Amino acid sequence: MTIDIGKSFTHMFDDESWIMKIVIGGILAFIPIVNFLVLGYMVEALKRSADGMDVPLPEWDDFGGKFVKGLMLFIIVLVYAIPIILLVCCVGILIPLLASGDGNAIADTAVLVNLCVNCLSMVWGILMWLVLPAVAIRFADTGEFMSAFQFGEIFSFITANLANYIVALILVLVANFIAGFGIIACFVGVLFTNFWSYLVTAHLLGQVQRESLAVA
Repeated sequence: MTIDIGKSFTHMFDDESWIMKIVIGGILAFIPIVNFLVLGYMVEALKRSADGMDVPLPEWDDFGGKFVKGLMLFIIVLVYAIPIILLVCCVGILIPLLASGDGNAIADTAVLVNLCVNCLSMVWGILMWLVLPAVAIRFADTGEFMSAFQFGEIFSFITANLANYIVALILVLVANFIAGFGIIACFVGVLFTNFWSYLVTAHLLGQVQRESLAVA
């Protein structure tokens, strides 16, 4: 079996309460700290998709549990971003020091350092984009924080499900691109499309996990 693309983009509308659930999610997604609830909701939606329970969508209950899951996922992403954070901090320290020196050689060195750091940050950012979906799948499946750093299992999962995984990544980009058009419909449109893209992402990644279990 392969990923059901249409289902990922439309399954949420089969829920009788989809309007209310999406409105709630859309509002919460724009509130700092509180938006960890949305990440937790996405983790639950991913797990339900992996278990074959596309509909109904998770209920907006157990806010404490959702908040903890969302916070854990945020910290996981933050840990993966540490190399970029360190590089940026280094640039923030080195560039002013170099810029304070005299001579074109020092200025050229500052530019070169900045360029190298930007390139390294971009490479690491791409690697994060490629790996983090698998990390989210594993975290949703186990519910354990440290499972997000079991690199052998994560890379084995990606290679064993490479075709579906790549398709899912591309479709996540498509969903995010579509969500961007919510800006055209002003704030109400953003409320709808932004959270909708979370649900699409969760369903796509859940399908990858479901297919991996079916093959196994």
